[in-house]
Amino acid sequence: MNAVMLSDEHTRPVEQCAELSGHRLSWRTAGTGQPVILLHGISSGSLSWGKQLTCSKLTQHSHLLAWDAPGYGNSERLEASEPTAALYADRLMQLIDQQQLERPVLVGHSLGALIASAFAAKYPQHLSGLVLANPAQGYASAPYEKRQQMFTQRKTMIDTLGVDGYAEQRGAALLRPGASPEDIQRVQQNMRRLHPEGFLQAAWMLANDDIYVYLERYSGSVEVWCGDCDTITPPAGAEALAQRIGAAYRSIADAGHASYIDAPEQFNQLLSQFITLQGVSAKGEAAI
Repeated sequence: MNAVMLSDEHTRPVEQCAELSGHRLSWRTAGTGQPVILLHGISSGSLSWGKQLTCSKLTQHSHLLAWDAPGYGNSERLEASEPTAALYADRLMQLIDQQQLERPVLVGHSLGALIASAFAAKYPQHLSGLVLANPAQGYASAPYEKRQQMFTQRKTMIDTLGVDGYAEQRGAALLRPGASPEDIQRVQQNMRRLHPEGFLQAAWMLANDDIYVYLERYSGSVEVWCGDCDTITPPAGAEALAQRIGAAYRSIADAGHASYIDAPEQFNQLLSQFITLQGVSAKGEAAI
């Protein structure tokens, strides 16, 4: 089915929207070459990846696609009120099929890392590599009371503050101390686009899923990155995850949780190197 093009004044790329198995999904895209899919976190959306979608170092050699997860942007939410990361991964697979993307690199930020890991476990033959940036790991292994607390905290904030109040209160927390007003405004702008129903679905999934359950079933190329100022998914937890799965760990200097916004030059350089490495690996496999 042909995609509908929706203009957006905030990014150079044009938003695209299509019906996938009867469900609307939206995304933004830029560049040509190796497919790279950018998966945003729980309080964000495709607009947050502007510093990647407009980076010539990336777009010259890569086809970047930043999706709006189900329940975000112009994407319809999932039917399940209590979804797993695997259900989001199924919708991502539909997008990859519709766009005819051949073995993309997946870059999952925060909650997006959990979705990317679920995809890697279920569809390993359909990707060439996995980047988990400032990964949210989920709370499925925690006691029931802890899981309920993690969900209820977010529900209470949205119910009492509303989307605008939530953005005002939480926006700066995603960035490093002393972040620029422009970056804080960018994060808050994305938060104001949240849909409470989709946000709470994702919050439930985060509280009741576990990234390691998926990653232990994936044996492909993977790296874990984290901003050294991240107070939401602290570096110690990200580095421990990398050690647990035998992945390389990269620290991003002077960056908070939204490391790709705080430190785009370093983030984009790491991503360019990772994409190149996957291309070299693929050529090596083809030669065998």
